[in-house]
Amino acid sequence: MVKRLSRLTQDPCRTTLLNVNPAGRYLRFGAAITVIVLALAYLAFTGIQESKSYYVTIAELQGMGPKAQAKRLRVAGTVVPGSIHRQGTGADFQLDENGLKLQVAYRGSEPPPDTFKDSSQALAEGSYGADGIFHAQQLQAKCASKYAPANKQPAPAAPPKGAAKT
Repeated sequence: MVKRLSRLTQDPCRTTLLNVNPAGRYLRFGAAITVIVLALAYLAFTGIQESKSYYVTIAELQGMGPKAQAKRLRVAGTVVPGSIHRQGTGADFQLDENGLKLQVAYRGSEPPPDTFKDSSQALAEGSYGADGIFHAQQLQAKCASKYAPANKQPAPAAPPKGAAKT
């Protein structure tokens, strides 16, 4: 049997199989698994960091200074009537919140929604530029108020039970 093993060890293809002990195989397998898990964790972490967006008011945005330019932000407000200028799938407009106005340049892959009109509520997601313009990549508009229930007149008060009718 010894002579047979010596012949096998002379074959270069089989030499590595016979010379590697089982602990070495597990070590290599464990190292490969560790590298894969670390790569997946890194991809997950960077993906979460890139997709995070902070909701701020217009007042908070204007008070953030240069820090606002480094973050992905969401800003909401009322679209100023007459400020919408559509350009293909994009639009330039102004948002108003408690008297503070913000110029927004929307350049998304889809055109603005049908509910995006003057005096509608809108939510823009993007980044604040050094030029003082909010550059939005996503735009959402709230549904028009025509879907809200109509204001009803309060019903007349019913007489208490047991009261005599006259």
